[in-house]
Amino acid sequence: MSPIDLNNIPIIDLDSFTHETIFKQGDKYWFFEKSEDAFPGQAFGLEINQILYHTKSQFQDILIFKSLSFGNVLVLNGIIQCTEKDEFAYQELITHLPVMSHPNPTKALVIGGGDCGVIRELIKHVELGTIESITMVEIDDMVIQLSTKFLPEMAKYHNHPKVNLIIDDGFKFLKSTQEKFDIIITDSSDPEGPAEEFFQINYFKLLLNALQKDGIVIMQSSENIWLNLSYLKNLLKKAKTIFKNVKYSQCYMPSYTSGSLGLIIATNDELKDVTKPLRKLKPSLEANLFKYYNSNIHQSSFVLPTWAQNELKN
Repeated sequence: MSPIDLNNIPIIDLDSFTHETIFKQGDKYWFFEKSEDAFPGQAFGLEINQILYHTKSQFQDILIFKSLSFGNVLVLNGIIQCTEKDEFAYQELITHLPVMSHPNPTKALVIGGGDCGVIRELIKHVELGTIESITMVEIDDMVIQLSTKFLPEMAKYHNHPKVNLIIDDGFKFLKSTQEKFDIIITDSSDPEGPAEEFFQINYFKLLLNALQKDGIVIMQSSENIWLNLSYLKNLLKKAKTIFKNVKYSQCYMPSYTSGSLGLIIATNDELKDVTKPLRKLKPSLEANLFKYYNSNIHQSSFVLPTWAQNELKN
């Protein structure tokens, strides 16, 4: 895809701009995230200050706006992917759970992750001397380009010398690669459009094939315990047909529907306890590197309310 002219972006007039997620109430404009399939009967709203960019790429609808209270917001197909206010919670947990649970993670693969937040977190382990190489496979180059412009605190390491950035379909890459990775992070959007395949059993098989024997995979589950628990239960069941050791973790984020997002972490190493960090950093270093993650958060993220724990176990 040809580069976007990020130095010549036209100003978008809110009064004349139309989008299925944006509504005017009084003299204010609001973005509402609604999905009758994913979370029927509820919505999440943010007041809009300014529309920064809107386009339809080859793969999806991309909307970026400046909100009143959450900073810049990236929306794909009507669903919030990240906001400047709370993105670090998700990016840190999905990255550091597997990395800190592995004895010697040197090679990392990221499927998706066009906002480049996971890359930012992995670079911290490059600088610590742990991760030696990062491969990122993102299908939509336009998301990367726009993130460098409007989410610069996230998308600032995609050109790092330790990062091999591949613009391609993640499924296609996994089917053809002969490489084996210690850590695989699936940072896909919700299971609609190009990301739908990432929530199927065949995808788990491809992940296992690209994983080192003691490797760890992690993916966002698209659901939390308050939304569609039966869907989450079925997704965990799919993962357990392929991986011997599967756990579910929660990340708290106000910009995600119901205020939390689930992560599925899996390995075929049955002796590995991913709920406890195998490696720990000094508290002072943790505080310097991370805003959300620490060794206590690592463990507590796997603690579920009794009713949810019982339902997911059955």
